[in-house]
Amino acid sequence: MDVQQESVVDPAAAGPAAGVQEVTIRVTVNGAVHERPVPVRTSLVDFLREDLGLTGSHVGCEHGVCGACTVLLDAEPVRGCLLFAVQADGHEVTTVEALATGDELHPLQQAFWEHHGLQCGFCTPGILLTAYDLLRERHGVSEAEIREALSGNLCRCTGYQGIVRSIQAADESWER
Repeated sequence: MDVQQESVVDPAAAGPAAGVQEVTIRVTVNGAVHERPVPVRTSLVDFLREDLGLTGSHVGCEHGVCGACTVLLDAEPVRGCLLFAVQADGHEVTTVEALATGDELHPLQQAFWEHHGLQCGFCTPGILLTAYDLLRERHGVSEAEIREALSGNLCRCTGYQGIVRSIQAADESWER
């Protein structure tokens, strides 16, 4: 799945005027509305981690290559390191923290636990949201489709077989 930031948010429409250092944004994150001033050069992933304390999304390469910072913006996967927080103004962001409900893991998280879909776990939040996007409205995805969807997520530990197996198991168990 090729993630294209420009199809989700038009940076020109969200960009602050020249010389402005801080802008007040209003963004819905995991169902909660947050309104606060943010420096215009703060990335979305840094805003989520530092301002909101949502540390599930990880900062890896800061070039949009590894996928560790993947979040959903208006239900579409994007790289949080490639977007400024001001670009999320007026939009809805979903992070990995929103998958579980209370003490109950989401079927994807449960499948990753049961089928050894992670080792160090650094890439896992981005992979979970990528898989969530793939499976939320589809059932019976092939291994090739899973691998294609994961092509933007780098995992240095697993070799992907456990990840693919976990996503296949979640595809079978997740009642959508």
